[in-house]
Amino acid sequence: ADLYERMAQELAQQGLSCECLGGGRLSHRPEERKIHVYGYSVGFGRADHSVTTEKLKAEYPDYEITWADEGY
Repeated sequence: ADLYERMAQELAQQGLSCECLGGGRLSHRPEERKIHVYGYSVGFGRADHSVTTEKLKAEYPDYEITWADEGY
């Protein structure tokens, strides 16, 4: 929520607005080149982790990137 609020303020100063579509967590294991997306945000609900995973795969093509709805 802190990051979202800070970004929303920065965007508002530029005349833009944003909406949080949900949240979650990341487990990043750089030594194994793995990222796992999971969980949800108490305040914002669960994000669509499949979308997040696809965006991460585009940025980190040499990583194994997975997701699950389980966990907090």
